[in-house]
Amino acid sequence: MKAAVYYKNGPPSVLQYEDVPDPRIFDDGILVENKVISIEGGDTLNRLRGDLAAEPHIVGYQSAGVVLEVGKNVSGFAPGDQVVCINFHGSHAEQRLTLPQTAWKIPSGMDMKHAAAVPIPFGTADDCLFEFGRLKAGETALIQAGASAVGIAAIQLAKRAGATVIATASSEAKLERLKAFGLDHGINYVEQDLVEESKKLTGGRGVDVVVDPVGGPTLQQSIYALGYRGRVSTVGDAGREFIKFDLSTLREGNRTITGVFQGAEIFTDRMYNLVAGHLAAVAKGELKVVIDSEYALKDAAAAHAHIEDRNAFGRVLLIP
Repeated sequence: MKAAVYYKNGPPSVLQYEDVPDPRIFDDGILVENKVISIEGGDTLNRLRGDLAAEPHIVGYQSAGVVLEVGKNVSGFAPGDQVVCINFHGSHAEQRLTLPQTAWKIPSGMDMKHAAAVPIPFGTADDCLFEFGRLKAGETALIQAGASAVGIAAIQLAKRAGATVIATASSEAKLERLKAFGLDHGINYVEQDLVEESKKLTGGRGVDVVVDPVGGPTLQQSIYALGYRGRVSTVGDAGREFIKFDLSTLREGNRTITGVFQGAEIFTDRMYNLVAGHLAAVAKGELKVVIDSEYALKDAAAAHAHIEDRNAFGRVLLIP
């Protein structure tokens, strides 16, 4: 099969389009022919500095396609089923292996491209807001990187829960587009001071919950933007900067910060049911998936570069 692979970590240019051996089914596994690959934020970070499972390495968490074969211990799935699936690597290829615990049948009539972009963005956003952020109706949520797939999911989920929603983006055009998903107030982080604007928009009180997939200096600003008993869910390092934080700034307002990684609970029934619910909601039109652009699998390097240039609004897809 064909795959986008690399032999060493680095910038998008390390990705090469090559022939690699087809994956072989195992007793507890599901073999999927990929039709749509959703490039997750973690994919770009793993390409940059993550461990290589093999040489060459096939990066990638999430994809959707058609089941080709199931292992003898697998029930509930059969060849021909349309599924969206997750594994810790292997999505950037024509075929990939997954497990029944991390594969969901796509609801009848649902666009496979939309299904491909649901489990990680919506599952992550949900956990950041509710499981760890404990967001309640009437509170205020600040969504960093609002134009990302996780950001767009979080805006919708927070608004649906009855929260006031603030989000950041790099341009007024992006912030204007986010209003259609439930954004109440936008902060242009290029031109405005995040902490000052957050305080202003909350009458000086500060926000209740922050979803922060950016990390670095932005995470420190997220802490400063919190109100009394505010909570930050830190869920990524999209900013690519690593700094030491002054965690003493949490104490004065009894604030908390929690690291969130969906993969740590991906094999739980709670997470499986959570993702299934979001797939159903998207299929019904109750929640929206935004596709920024599509690239051929052979152009994976260009797709990764597009994401890292911060030009994307929503999810970037690869098509084998």
